[in-house]
Amino acid sequence: MIVIAVAIYIAVQPNSYEVERSKTMNAPISVVYNNVIDFKNWESWNSWVEEDSTIAISLSEKTKGIGGSYTWKEKDGTGSMETIDTEKNKYIAQIMKFDEFPSANVYWTFSSNEDSTTKVTWHISGEKLPFYFKAYATLTGGMDNEIGPYYKRGLELLEEEILKDMKRYSIQIEGVTQHGGGFYLYNTTSCKMSDFKQKMEEMLPKVGGYAISNNIRFAGAPFVIYHKWDEANDAVMFSCAIPTTSKITTTESEILTGQLESFKAVKTILKGDYENLKEAWEKTMLYIEDNNLETNETGPMLEVYLTDPTSQPNPADWVTEVYIAIK
Repeated sequence: MIVIAVAIYIAVQPNSYEVERSKTMNAPISVVYNNVIDFKNWESWNSWVEEDSTIAISLSEKTKGIGGSYTWKEKDGTGSMETIDTEKNKYIAQIMKFDEFPSANVYWTFSSNEDSTTKVTWHISGEKLPFYFKAYATLTGGMDNEIGPYYKRGLELLEEEILKDMKRYSIQIEGVTQHGGGFYLYNTTSCKMSDFKQKMEEMLPKVGGYAISNNIRFAGAPFVIYHKWDEANDAVMFSCAIPTTSKITTTESEILTGQLESFKAVKTILKGDYENLKEAWEKTMLYIEDNNLETNETGPMLEVYLTDPTSQPNPADWVTEVYIAIK
């Protein structure tokens, strides 16, 4: 009688289920989306794999976007996942299949917050649950209790991987080169070192905006010229500049025209967040010292920003060139 009662109880349980977990991640929305949309990234934050390292994952020829897929094999069977629809930075729709059981619908949504964090929601739903699945889910507290913790942990691992990737950087010293110089538009200020980033973010758009509004062609990437760097007195004097193809006569007192003469320099390339620029400068100065070179105290010291952060939101992809003039 007890067995029959349990069977009847299981049989009358819902044939459908929905499970959902959300997390706010400290990363730009496009960085989060770009990770999730490509199945080649999934193994690093797969909470089932974290629990069972014997799970074997196989990637298809296409892993990213609509039609991208992967399969996995575990002790209980074989599963597959395929992306069937997506809108960049908004949602991803997928189909999950496990052995001969009915497929499930997986749905991701992404929304950006004012502080540049991203809310990520991971949702799964299914229907026509077989009796075996219903029995297992009932005895373990339901599908939400069975799947939910894995989704919660997966989102935690996803954020960890994204933050780790955003901190990735490299510094490559290219050695002695000849900078070609050229004309540029600029504005200048001095401030405390702690205010440098804010000032630069205010000044560069003004110079670039002036050039755009006056149909002035850029001759290259924006850059900063350091005139004075005084750590002892917490002071820095610098100019924010936009290279131009010719000498420009400006109509605003704050926007000036300058010219760099060609100069000999040690060049270093930083790929990564601007917070690593201090290390890039230190390694460049050490290179100058180790190679018996001598800085030109009256020569330019430049940072050239080759990447627009608005189009490449992952700091790991930002490229900056450092030039220190030498004799």
